[in-house]
Amino acid sequence: MTSQTTLDTTGPGDGASPSASDQVPASGLRGHPWLTLLTVAVGVMMVALDGTIVAIANPAIQADLKASFADVQWITNGYFLALAVALITAGKLGDRFGHRQTFLIGVVGFAAASGAIGLSSSIAAVVTFRVLQGLFGALLMPAALGLLRATFPAEKLNMAIGIWGMVIGASTAGGPILGGVLVEHVNWQSVFFINVPVGVLALVLGVLILLDHRAENAPRSFDLLGIALLSGAMFCLVWALIKAPTWGWGDGLTWTFILASLAGFALFALWETKVKEPLIPLALFRSVPLSAGVVLMVLMAIAFMGGLFFVTFYLQNVHGMSPIDAGLHLLPLTGMMIVGSPLAGVLITKLGPRIPLAGGMASVAIAMFGMSTLETDTGSAVMSLWFALLGLGLAPVMVGATEVIVGNAPMELSGVAGGLQQAAMQIGGSLGTAVLGAVMASKVDGDLAGNWKDAGLPPLTPAQLDQASEAVQVGVPPVTKGTPPEIVAKITDVAHDTFISGMSLASLVAAGVAAFAVLVALLTKRGVNAEAGAGVGHI
Repeated sequence: MTSQTTLDTTGPGDGASPSASDQVPASGLRGHPWLTLLTVAVGVMMVALDGTIVAIANPAIQADLKASFADVQWITNGYFLALAVALITAGKLGDRFGHRQTFLIGVVGFAAASGAIGLSSSIAAVVTFRVLQGLFGALLMPAALGLLRATFPAEKLNMAIGIWGMVIGASTAGGPILGGVLVEHVNWQSVFFINVPVGVLALVLGVLILLDHRAENAPRSFDLLGIALLSGAMFCLVWALIKAPTWGWGDGLTWTFILASLAGFALFALWETKVKEPLIPLALFRSVPLSAGVVLMVLMAIAFMGGLFFVTFYLQNVHGMSPIDAGLHLLPLTGMMIVGSPLAGVLITKLGPRIPLAGGMASVAIAMFGMSTLETDTGSAVMSLWFALLGLGLAPVMVGATEVIVGNAPMELSGVAGGLQQAAMQIGGSLGTAVLGAVMASKVDGDLAGNWKDAGLPPLTPAQLDQASEAVQVGVPPVTKGTPPEIVAKITDVAHDTFISGMSLASLVAAGVAAFAVLVALLTKRGVNAEAGAGVGHI
């Protein structure tokens, strides 16, 4: 049967139905815009923080639970996989049942799963509850954006999204610092237990403050087959990206999952044109600004997440910093995102998103190019310059692209739009880590044997060279016990120089991606559905 989904194109003065925020009047604290922002920021902080804070705890978890390296990888992969696969469906649940309800369920589930991890005594239990964390986090994130979209008037929405982006950026970048402090001075369980009081606070605030916003023409049914097809396609794509570094990009398994993903997306798109109330009305993507916003989010995450992945190894394994010191050296990045996000909201409100987005991605490109020039002895001042420029560029992109995606979607699809925004960022981060990781691995594999020989080091067998290459890809010198100090020094120099060459090439690729994103940013414009009272769509 043909699609019966239509998108109303009447404006606020053309007999449009009242906005969701007009359907249930705010009274006192309940529904107050800035208190709503405070509430969702507390919840979102938990999810964003968990994306990076756990990485610091992984070695301690591995030692305490006697887990294998593959098991520990699943602590991160299980969380990320569940989060990425469920985001869009979770956004649809918010559109159907109300974003207040899905936000509160997400907060309670995320905090409970966090507490359960802290009480776990086996790696299997930790991984299981990490998957649950990801699923509940997926409920929480799009609901937060849906609540902001329904609560704030158009002239203040960008400022609200700016503060929301500041919380995500600060939490993501601050995770390693807080994680390092907790692991070193308390234990690895505290990294998860900390979410419990934060979750309780978010729950109390949510019950007292959040107002249930539901668009009049919100979906009334579920596209179950669409959910299954999209979830399957997302799973295959993210799984391929996670496993590609292990399997290899030329391996048949990698391409089997990539092709299965493409087939799943194609079937999903076909089905969405047939169902009465589709999971994602494809008419959304007739909006060039919305589509550009989604692509921009992917490209930004590729450059940012992929590039930052190697910087942590550079700081800890090449410069020999502790996790806390490495986190402190990233404070210029965090600080500029904290300061820049609200300012970007003001700027985007005055100028529209196009110029700030293009300027932001240009700054990211310059910063990544600057990071390609880092050496083994680069000082903190130079590093701080490039980190600060990166944070300055990311702030308007995080805010502007989010506003473009959410603002160009109808009110009744604000949850789906929020899910699209988050899914684009998650997929972009995974692509960045996988693709730039492949660039790094290829460069290290190509240079290591020659550099090793040029240093006059004893020759390695092919198996030894492969093992050495894996260590060098994360900046670790492949030194065995009993190696004489003078040989250790040579191996360390070779390892670090080879790692730097690989990081430099990966950073240049990230700079190229960011430069291309400048062109995509020029296709964006202010959300056509962001006008006060316009709870309808213009496609």
